[in-house]
Amino acid sequence: MTAAAFQLISRNQLDPRLIAQVYEEVVQVEKELKIQVGSTVEVVERVGRLTLDAGGKRLRPAFVALAAKSIGVPFIESRLVLLGACMEMIHMATLVHDDVIDNSATRRGRPTASAEFGNTAAILSGDVLLAKAMALLARDGDLEVIRTVSEAVVEMAEGEVRELEVRGDFDLDEASHIDILRRKTASFIQACCEIGALTAGATPAERTALRSYGYHVGIAFQIVDDILDYRGDKSKTGKVIGTDFRDGQATLPLIYLRPTLSEAESKIARKRFGNAAGDDEIRMISDWMDSRGAYAKSEAAADAHVLAAKEALTALPTSVSRDLLETVGDFVLQRNG
Repeated sequence: MTAAAFQLISRNQLDPRLIAQVYEEVVQVEKELKIQVGSTVEVVERVGRLTLDAGGKRLRPAFVALAAKSIGVPFIESRLVLLGACMEMIHMATLVHDDVIDNSATRRGRPTASAEFGNTAAILSGDVLLAKAMALLARDGDLEVIRTVSEAVVEMAEGEVRELEVRGDFDLDEASHIDILRRKTASFIQACCEIGALTAGATPAERTALRSYGYHVGIAFQIVDDILDYRGDKSKTGKVIGTDFRDGQATLPLIYLRPTLSEAESKIARKRFGNAAGDDEIRMISDWMDSRGAYAKSEAAADAHVLAAKEALTALPTSVSRDLLETVGDFVLQRNG
């Protein structure tokens, strides 16, 4: 997440000094990450460098910093760097493992660790990244922070397994899908916001507000991701269009499309779901989603979650930091990769 991106989305309405400050903190996290991925084991270091150099928006460290600042009281700034690096390393570890599971050759236009070093080396090196993140938590030493992050990691791992359980289920219901999104994505963004609150000594009400904000932003983020899977720009997303459909993973656009299908159309979609659908078939499914309101309904669901996230922030003191959290919600809706 660059300072320029924040400024563009906020239409120059936010204090550029605050934006620059948050950006600088994320830069410090980047420096800490470069230190942390270092290893005397060559493959571990190369996998860590490859994953780190692939870049990313560093949203998770930004959530930690912004949540802490939104409380409006002094806190130890150095903790934000270590905890932000911890959360990003956990995220990096999940990306390495996801690429093995999905058999992905590239991510953000670069070779994945599994493609470069093989699945075994990638999985084990991802485990090292996760272990190093846990070591940073121990170094921080706050048991409540450790508990919060540990519970989120369990949720993420269970979410991945749950997603695997329902793979191939064309008739997956919306509630089950949202529960997967909660486990896979929202719980971790929620944890980022919560540990920022803990770092700043937030009151129980403020902590609850930031948890709610993180949950709703996380759900919205993943809904947008599900939409982009079908109609995103491959050059920006770095992913093959329609990967979820090809893999037999039912997401919100498909869930909303299903009731509009005729018996014949449903038969076609079911036959190709998770069964090597071609590009033309994916385009046909995507056209149906567009013309029959599945995309619009999915976008409305993401909008509703961002609105709920912003509503949660009203429990916090009015500040430019709170405004910046609202801006991140807008960014989630507007992102295209």
